[in-house]
Amino acid sequence: MLFRRRARMLRWLVCGRLGPIWMWKALLLFVAIAFAGQLLGVIFNKSSVQPAARSIFSSPDAQGPSLGSCQPHTHIMFLKTHKTASSTVLNMLYRFGEERGLRFGLPLGYQLGYPLPFNAHRVKGYRGPRAVEFHIMGNHMRFNKPEVEKVMPADTFYFSIIRDPVSLAESSFAYYKEVAPAFRKAKGLGDFADDPKKYYDPRLRNNHYARNLLWFDFGMDHNANFSVALAQRGEVMIRRTFKLILVSEYFDQSMILLRHALCWPLDSVVSFSLNARQQKPSSTGGMSGSWVGKAAAAAGVNVRGGHSQAKTAPNLSLTEEQRGKLRQWNALDWYLYKAFNQTFWEEIDRFGLAQMEQEVALLRMRREDLARVCLRDGGKPVEAHRIRDKNIRPFQSGLVKILGYELQPGLDNNTRTACLRMIRPEIQYKDVLDAKQFPRAPVVQAQPGQQSQGWIVAAAGGSFVRQDSSRTGERPVGREAGGRTVEEEERDWDGSHLKRSNQTLIRRQEKGRLR
Repeated sequence: MLFRRRARMLRWLVCGRLGPIWMWKALLLFVAIAFAGQLLGVIFNKSSVQPAARSIFSSPDAQGPSLGSCQPHTHIMFLKTHKTASSTVLNMLYRFGEERGLRFGLPLGYQLGYPLPFNAHRVKGYRGPRAVEFHIMGNHMRFNKPEVEKVMPADTFYFSIIRDPVSLAESSFAYYKEVAPAFRKAKGLGDFADDPKKYYDPRLRNNHYARNLLWFDFGMDHNANFSVALAQRGEVMIRRTFKLILVSEYFDQSMILLRHALCWPLDSVVSFSLNARQQKPSSTGGMSGSWVGKAAAAAGVNVRGGHSQAKTAPNLSLTEEQRGKLRQWNALDWYLYKAFNQTFWEEIDRFGLAQMEQEVALLRMRREDLARVCLRDGGKPVEAHRIRDKNIRPFQSGLVKILGYELQPGLDNNTRTACLRMIRPEIQYKDVLDAKQFPRAPVVQAQPGQQSQGWIVAAAGGSFVRQDSSRTGERPVGREAGGRTVEEEERDWDGSHLKRSNQTLIRRQEKGRLR
C-alpha cells in the first residue's frame, strides 16, 4: 500500500512538475541524434580534409626536362650589354642568387663605373683580389677582363647577349635621345642614319651610345676605323673569355642554351620581359613613389612633382637604305652580330633542332602558366603610373614609356614572393639585394654634440641616427644643429658631383642625365 502511494506521488511530481514522460523521451532522442550527427560530422570532415595547395613554383614542371647529373653553376659573370633584353637576363640572375643566398658583386651606385673601363674597386665590399667570394656579377660595366678576374673566381662562367645593330640603334635612339648629343641633334633616327657624321662628335660625353655600342661594352675602341683584321681580333678576344653569347632576337632559344650551360632548373630561365618600351605612345603618364627621387637623381633626369615631364615619341621610322647605312655606321657591331649569330645556330644544331623546339614550347607554356598565376590581366604589361604598388614601378627615362606589371591579388605568401621577384625592376631589385648583403646598423639615438667616430650621423625623421660606415662603405652625410645639411661629395668620371645616400652613389640632378 505504501509502495503504491509513493509511485503515484512520483508520477504526479514527474508529470505535473517536470512535464510529461513523452517530452523527456523526445528530449533524450534529440540529444542522441545531435550527438551522433556531430560525431559523424567530425569523421566526415577528417576524411575530406585536403592537403594545402602547393605553390605553382614547387610543382614538378618548375624543374623542366632532366639535365642529367650536372651541378648548377654558381660563379657567373654576365656582361650586361645595352638595349639587348639584358635587364630580363639580369633579373634571372638576381632571382637565382637570392633564392640560394649567393653573394653578388654589386655596384656602389647602379652601374659598375660605366662608361669607364671596369675597376674592381667599383664593387661594393671588395677587399682585394679573391679576398671575398662573389658568386654573381652582372650590372652594367665596360668590360675589363684583368679587373673582373680580381673579383670573380677562376671557374666563373662568362656570358653575354647581342642584338642586331639596327634594332639596337632604334632602342638606343628612343631611350638615349635626350642623353647622347648625336641623337639629341637629329630630328629622327632616319635623319641620323642618312648622315651620322653630321651629328656625331666622338669627344662628347655619352656619344658612345650612338656608335658600335656592343663593341664599346665589350671594352674595345668603338671609334676605330673598321677593318676585317681588327674585327677578327675583337671576335677572338670575346671567344677566349665568353663561353656563350646569346642573341636577343632568339631569346627563348637563348634561354634553353643558357639553362643547359648553367645546369639550372627551367623556372630559373623563365621570365617576363622587363624594361620593355611601349611601342605606341600614350597621352597620359607620370610616375611617383618613394624610390623615384633616388633613381632620378642617380640618372640625372629631372622629375618634377613626382611625375615625368610630357614626352614626344621619337621618330624611329627607317627605309631599307637607312637600315643599311646604320649597319655600315656600326660596322664593328654588325661584324660581331653576324659572327656570333652564326655560332649561335651552330650551337642549336649540335643541341638538336627537334629537342630545341620541344624545350622552347615547354618554356613558353611555363611562362603562360606563371603569367596566369602571377599577373593581372593575363600578364599584359602596363604603364608605370597605372601600377598600384609604387615599389615595382619601372624607372622612366628617354622619350618612350617603360612598361611594368601588376601582381594578382590574393596570392599566398610563397607564391607572391616568387612572383614579385619575377617582375621587380632592376633598380629596386638591386636595392633589395644591397640591403641584404650590407644590412644597416641598429638605429640608436645620438646625444646632441656627440662625436661620430667611424659612424655616419644622418637625419632621419628629424632625429639623429647612427650607422656603421665601415659596413656600408658610405661617407658621412649629416645635419648640423642649425638645420643646414652637410654632404661630403666625390666626383664621378665626368666631373659631376656624387653624393652618398641610402648605400648608393647618387648623381646630383643638375649635373647630367642617365648614362
